[in-house]
Amino acid sequence: MAAEVKKEIALEIAHVLFVDIVAYSKMASDDQRTAIEKLNQIVQSTDEFRKEESENRLLKLATGDGMALIFYHSPEDPVECALEISRAIKEEHSNLRLRMGVHSGPVSGVVDVSGRANVAGAGINTAQRVMDCGDAGHILLSKRVAEDLEQFKHWRPHLYHIGECEVKHGDKIEIVNLFTAELGNSERPKRMAMPGQKTDVAPITKERVPSRKPVFIIAACLAVIALAVAAFLFWQRQTPKTSSARLGIPEKSVAVLPFGNLSRDPDNAYFADGIQDEILTRLSKIADLKVISRTSTQHYKSAPENLSEIGKQLGVAHILEGSVQKSGDAVRVNVQLIKAANDSHLWADTYDRRLTDIFSVESEIAKAIADQLRAKLTGQEEQIIAAKPTDNPEAYDAYLRGLAYNVKALTPPNSLGAQTHLREAVRLDPKFAVAWALLSYAEARGYIALTLQPTVALREEARQAAETALTLQPNLGEAIWAKGNYYYACLKDYDTAEHYIEQARQFLPNSSKIPESLAYVARRRGQWDRSESYFNEAERLDPRNVNLLTQHALSYMYLRHFPEALRKFDQVLNITPDDVDIIANKAAIAQAEGDLPRAAALLAPLHPGADLFQVLETQVYQAMLERRPAPVIPRLKEVLAKPDPALGYLNGELRLWLGWGQEVAGDHAAAQESWRQARSELEPLLKEQPDNYILIGDLALTNMGLRDRAAALALAERAVTANPIEKDASAGTRPIEILARVAAGVGEPDRAIAALQKVLSIPGLGALAEGVPLTPALLRLDPMFDPLRNDPRFQKLIASETPK
Repeated sequence: MAAEVKKEIALEIAHVLFVDIVAYSKMASDDQRTAIEKLNQIVQSTDEFRKEESENRLLKLATGDGMALIFYHSPEDPVECALEISRAIKEEHSNLRLRMGVHSGPVSGVVDVSGRANVAGAGINTAQRVMDCGDAGHILLSKRVAEDLEQFKHWRPHLYHIGECEVKHGDKIEIVNLFTAELGNSERPKRMAMPGQKTDVAPITKERVPSRKPVFIIAACLAVIALAVAAFLFWQRQTPKTSSARLGIPEKSVAVLPFGNLSRDPDNAYFADGIQDEILTRLSKIADLKVISRTSTQHYKSAPENLSEIGKQLGVAHILEGSVQKSGDAVRVNVQLIKAANDSHLWADTYDRRLTDIFSVESEIAKAIADQLRAKLTGQEEQIIAAKPTDNPEAYDAYLRGLAYNVKALTPPNSLGAQTHLREAVRLDPKFAVAWALLSYAEARGYIALTLQPTVALREEARQAAETALTLQPNLGEAIWAKGNYYYACLKDYDTAEHYIEQARQFLPNSSKIPESLAYVARRRGQWDRSESYFNEAERLDPRNVNLLTQHALSYMYLRHFPEALRKFDQVLNITPDDVDIIANKAAIAQAEGDLPRAAALLAPLHPGADLFQVLETQVYQAMLERRPAPVIPRLKEVLAKPDPALGYLNGELRLWLGWGQEVAGDHAAAQESWRQARSELEPLLKEQPDNYILIGDLALTNMGLRDRAAALALAERAVTANPIEKDASAGTRPIEILARVAAGVGEPDRAIAALQKVLSIPGLGALAEGVPLTPALLRLDPMFDPLRNDPRFQKLIASETPK
């Protein structure tokens, strides 16, 4: 099947043979070319290939180091073809080492944007993963293919079940090894070998001996079966018809999984992600649907096998899978709607459009899904999902790039990337309201989280972006929400912020951003119980949103509810196991509990760069608490040798930590030099960031180290004024702790003790590293409080128990 393939072929169950040349990447270029040519000759000479090719029912896909063959007639065809290939290798080409995998599943035969035949769908992805489990010589089958072959007696002696193989993202596939006395590989794949496990395996089934039981026993069995069927039918009438209903999952619910990027350029992944997000956004504006946010679905792969389990995890009855292929201004979008409980396909389609017409595709898909789920749309909702946000394809491309950065981890480089691309989007199309709204949100979030430099100019730009979005589209939910977020993040005007956020709810009925934003507002107000309620509401809409779960965990940490915080952090690690920031948070809790060995064990494997400055600072703080700073001093010097301009004042903060390490190590002259340099870097930034209480606090500690008592105290007091606890209950504790540290260091014990007593009695953000609040255990360990050790009031503070 070549260029004459129809432009759109409905989703079919196909039988896929994936073939791979083992160790291809290690071959010389000439050898690679020879191996591919030899493989092509072998495959083209097989009977199955020639038969299917003559009937124009074979789709061929080159994969670089092998190929995929898609058969449409029978699951026997790819298996027969694999055995023929194996025989040719053994008899004539023994130096060519291949592995093969076979799976039957949904595949859409397509013609790609360049006019060549191509495929998409879960069938081909799974076939490749089955093959990936094997070694040279293996012919591995998925359980589904093996069960189909088992219906034929002649296959049964050659099918050997070898268990589950773990593939991408921790998913597992049941694998069956196919081999005969002469062909295939009877050894257990190395990837599936377990310690102490033998390589011999048992056939998947055995021949059944015909029964010699009397006929009347069979009749009795049939009567029992009839009674069972009658009972089952009665039970069916008394119980919900679907497993989703029994689980309390609404039938009109859907999650949109990440779309696969089939483009030849891997850099186009942002475009596939953007199409997924746009379809999801349109669906989320239909009040009659429950739609799970992208932040919960982004950690799944594009075509997973365990859809039933994913449906349960996300609380939805339906899953939308898809793929996107982009070449120049041509785009192909494949989608399929699946019932999660039984993996049945309800609807699938393929769309070939120009980039300028991509919005109609997104609208058509959203409308088709709503129709399939029988969701009721209001007239306003129909208009919203059909809306075209921009007529400028270059602006839309820039918007999608900014969107991709915006959903990544909140770091200075990612915030800067989002801001850069979104600025470009609105420059190219000044009437692009959604882009203006997202720009405002990205800048306001960067302002309060300090992942962008919190200048007056940034605050003003966030305001203008929100107001522009609202002027362009007064009823745009994202614009209203962005305006509320501006008032929260930049002005700390919580009443106005809450008004706008609640107003946006009617336009964003499925958005977890609404209760999440309200949780932050309540937390800043010190309404911890109300904040908890909003977090729980947001998690029901967005159960696997890593940032949401992390923020909920941080609330527990600020409250010193450390067991609850650790459980939430573990939830995050179940989704993103290698999240070093979360691991560092767990280490910070161990420090707060006085368990330095546990903290050290968590921190030792981590190797953060400057962009993960909080993780790095947690490692440095661990060294300070252990009174062994020597190992971290070279690491800080290495990072500071090439400072990242995007980090702004954080470079000076790292130099402050370097000075502290040198001071604890006894190198006082080096410490003084580091602090002088830190001050020279931080002071100029204060003119542009007069309200940055963290920058002010860093300067206070720096001047304390330089023994400038008056300047240190004045700056500490200024930090408290810049972010008073009355205005910010969750973060206003940080400058109070800075004041306690400065007062202790400059010989003001009364002020230090008073500040410590206050900060220990209330929840809130800590001053150092990951922001864990002060505890008696930290007071006992932290060298900065050494001047207070002999004060009876301090001794009373450290004698109290650390919250458990």
